[in-house]
Amino acid sequence: MNLAKVAILLFSGWLMVAGASFAQQAVDAASVTGAAFEKALRDADALIKSGKPAEAYALLEPLEFEHAGEERFDYLLGVAALDSGKPDKATLAFERVLTVNPNSAGARMDLARAYYQLGDMLRAQAEFETVLHQNPTPAARTTIEHYLQAIAAQEEGKTTRLTGYMEGALGRDTNANNATAQSQVNVNIPGVGLAVASLSPTSLKTADNYYGLGLGGEAIHGLNPNWGLYAGADLSQRTYFTQKSFDSLGVEGRAGAIYGAEANRVRFGVLGGQYTLGSTRNRNTSGFDADWAHALSPSNQVNLFGQYLQYRFVDPAMQVNDFNQEVAGVGWAHVLADGKSLLSGSLYAGAEQDVSSDITPATPTGGRADGAKRLGGLRFGGQAAWGEKTVLFANAGWQTGSYDKTNALFLLRRSDQFDDLELGANCQWDTLWTVRPQLSYSRNHSNIPIYSYTRADLSVTLRRDFN
Repeated sequence: MNLAKVAILLFSGWLMVAGASFAQQAVDAASVTGAAFEKALRDADALIKSGKPAEAYALLEPLEFEHAGEERFDYLLGVAALDSGKPDKATLAFERVLTVNPNSAGARMDLARAYYQLGDMLRAQAEFETVLHQNPTPAARTTIEHYLQAIAAQEEGKTTRLTGYMEGALGRDTNANNATAQSQVNVNIPGVGLAVASLSPTSLKTADNYYGLGLGGEAIHGLNPNWGLYAGADLSQRTYFTQKSFDSLGVEGRAGAIYGAEANRVRFGVLGGQYTLGSTRNRNTSGFDADWAHALSPSNQVNLFGQYLQYRFVDPAMQVNDFNQEVAGVGWAHVLADGKSLLSGSLYAGAEQDVSSDITPATPTGGRADGAKRLGGLRFGGQAAWGEKTVLFANAGWQTGSYDKTNALFLLRRSDQFDDLELGANCQWDTLWTVRPQLSYSRNHSNIPIYSYTRADLSVTLRRDFN
């Protein structure tokens, strides 16, 4: 055997020995890591049982990123958080346990306790009642009944709840009047035929900076465990720095009744509002709406909604555009396992009826120039926590509209497609104070050019809530 073959054999043998050694080292390292993790779980359990939950939480919290989703770990982490005064952290851990094991009565019981500590009595009650249907031990049943009695006592003392907010904003609007950027259009002039018309500057896309103000509030009064009344109002104002004719002021009010618990609630009532453009009252609205929300599970909710509104313009020259609108749809919301992220969506359809009897050259048979409208659309969005005090959000929508009259000026039946996108963040540096940077983009594509436009709006809003 020559030297080369001997060297190859020796090298091969060394590789086999080294490989075996490395493999054994990997197994030993994994064993050490697993043993360390098991020891951490045992130590945390002992600390909890000895009345030291804060120390148990400090031991487990650094392991959360690697072991979140493991039922035993999440349960111990949740108990440690709950018993050390961190119910918000506990809810996240218990939700993960229930995602893996929905029948864990212990995790659901402790999740209910966490909601109770957070003051979310409706969720706490729902979780306690779910555990009652899981045939708990007599001791657990007694504990649950005590909690439910305490919740009932608190709710009886809260016959009226008041909420409100104030906010101010600064922003840049690239199209303050939702107008086309096309300065000339082809129109049909009676007795002349097709001709080129130039649009006035006020009918063209106009950009400007603005500041905005908003405030609102709502009162809910409970009549009994099933019935309640609500009333609320909102005011929003936008003032442009130079384009004063596009300043706006909107005031809306609502009132009605509520029936059922939070997990299965019907809300119906009347609503109305006024809208001012520039310094002149533009239109009034009035109507009614209804909404049914039903919780399929702690993480999923569906709702059905409907609305009827009458739009009435104040200026006699604009009253030819009066219309009634009906919209109905279905929505869905899903809370992800971390308890902070949310997905939602809705699908809707409706119609607008042109109700004016005014006769003009553009409307020889009365009603709007484009006639009645059929509409339909969808919206979807979501939010996710980024750090402890920031929630990122995104929403998008798509809507189509088709009209039933041929527009006398353009000799077309109008057809629109509207899209919008909204991106932003809610940065909460204090319980009741929020800063919201936001970018909104919208686009309306129409076969009649004066209705086509794009618009971008960048703003920063400071909000103060009152509870």
